[in-house]
Amino acid sequence: MKSYRPTTQSRRQMTGIEWSKLLTASEPKKSLTRGLNRKAGHNSAGRTTMNYQGGGHKRMFREIDFVYDKKEIPAKVETIEYDPNRSGLIGLICYRDGERRYVLLPQGVKVGDMIMTGEKADIRPGNRLPLRAIPVGTFVYNVELVPNGGAKIARSAGNYVQVIAQDNEFTHLKMPSTEVRKVSSKSFASIGAVSNEENWLINIGKAGRNRWLGKRPKVRASARNPVDHPYGGGEGKQGRGRRRAITRTGLAVGKGQKSRRAKKYSNIMIVSRRRVGDKGGETAA
Repeated sequence: MKSYRPTTQSRRQMTGIEWSKLLTASEPKKSLTRGLNRKAGHNSAGRTTMNYQGGGHKRMFREIDFVYDKKEIPAKVETIEYDPNRSGLIGLICYRDGERRYVLLPQGVKVGDMIMTGEKADIRPGNRLPLRAIPVGTFVYNVELVPNGGAKIARSAGNYVQVIAQDNEFTHLKMPSTEVRKVSSKSFASIGAVSNEENWLINIGKAGRNRWLGKRPKVRASARNPVDHPYGGGEGKQGRGRRRAITRTGLAVGKGQKSRRAKKYSNIMIVSRRRVGDKGGETAA
C-alpha cells in the first residue's frame, strides 16, 4: 500500500495501491476498448433515478471476456493492466491462433504465464475448467451460474468461491457471503482468487476523491424532511420511529433484515443461507 505525506488532514490517513509495482502497461489496447456513456444515476430527461451518483472521471470501457468460448487453446499473458470499471486487475492474453482478449486476472499470475480453458486444463491459477473437474477445497472465481452463461460469481478484487462438495449433477459452492449454493457441474470456473487483494485496504481520505469515482455525498435519513424519507422530520435528533429499518421506498434493509423474496426462483439452489448479524454467528431461516 502507498501512503502520503500528511500535507493536509485528509492526506494524513489516505492510502492507495502502488500501481507501478503491479502494472506492466499504461495504455489499453485500442481495438478492445470503446467509449462509455455513463448515465450517473440520471435518465434521459435528467431526473435522478439512482441516489448518490453523478460526476466522476471520464472512462474508457475495456471489453472483458467473461464467456471464454475459446477452449483447448493455450494463451499467453502479455500485459497486466488497470481497469477503472472494476476493482480487480485485467490482463491482455494472446491465444496461440493470434487472437487477443482481455480477461480478469487471478492472484499470482505474471506476464509470460500460460493459461487455458478446457476439460483437461491443469489445476493452476488462471486456468478454467468445468466445476465437476475441480477438486473439493479449491478456490475459484469467475464462476458461471448456468453452463455457457458467462462468468457471474466472484469477480471483484480479492474475491473467491470455494468448492466444498460434488453432488451428482451439482457442485456445492461456498460464496463470499458464507451462503452455500448449488451450481451445475457443467458450469466453468477459473482457478484461484481475483487479483488486487489489497483493494479493501484503500482509505479514500477525502470527499473529493469519492467525487472522482462518481460518488455524490450521502445525507443521513434522519436529517431529511418528512417528504423525503420515512425517518425525516422531528425536532432535534429523533429515532427512526419504527421497529425495522427500511429504505426511502419502504424496502427492508439492515443487519438481519430479510430482503429476499420468499418464492424467488433460485431458492431451490440454496443449501445454506448466509450468516447475518454483527458476529456472523446467527443463521437466517
